[in-house]
Amino acid sequence: MTLAELANYDGRNGHRAYIAVNGTIYDVTDSPRWEDGLHPPDHQAGQDLTEELLKAPHVRAVVERFPVIGRLEEEAPKQASGGSGKITVGIIIATVIVAVVIFLLL
Repeated sequence: MTLAELANYDGRNGHRAYIAVNGTIYDVTDSPRWEDGLHPPDHQAGQDLTEELLKAPHVRAVVERFPVIGRLEEEAPKQASGGSGKITVGIIIATVIVAVVIFLLL
């Protein structure tokens, strides 16, 4: 699951509440401490909370008690949309036009 997909599991509006810690995704939906996906004071489900857990008053073992959903995956890099395909087609068309003009002039 990617971070973008994880964001859909924020515990709000009937959605399940998932959090990621150190690359592992946990289901905290049924925990009374994660009501509506919010863990006081301000931790919202649907996010990677690895850094926040470093400052938490409890140890990581508390989080590891929750059911594991899967692993957090890196998002696939987006391809540059610089229009290079359009430029290539334009060059080919221009080359064909020039070739036809030269052929007609000879």
